[in-house]
Amino acid sequence: VQLVESGGGSVQTGDSLTLSCAASGRPFGTYGLGWFRQAPTKEREFIATINWSGGTNYADSVKGRFTISRDDVKNIMYLEMNNVKPTDTAVYYCAAGPSLGGDKWETYFYWGQGTQVTVSS
Repeated sequence: VQLVESGGGSVQTGDSLTLSCAASGRPFGTYGLGWFRQAPTKEREFIATINWSGGTNYADSVKGRFTISRDDVKNIMYLEMNNVKPTDTAVYYCAAGPSLGGDKWETYFYWGQGTQVTVSS
């Protein structure tokens, strides 16, 4: 499975942004999917996950502001980001892994190359 993120960019505090993760190679309907991010000098951080049946889980830092979703017909996953903050600045990665998803990046099989999100105050 090849994953390609898009939708990153430079925005201001309070803005909204939607990231997309397009999959190719094989259908990803049976995979759990996740979004992670990594800021300079920091470790990779879990953001959100959606399992094969649509169940979701979020990091406390984004709960209520970000929404993860998936379209298994189009093989695309989304991360809708609302009310963004400067602390959301990072490279955002999508990943596909076990059907239940999860918050451990080590369990994911496939990764995209990342898309930069920069939030200015």
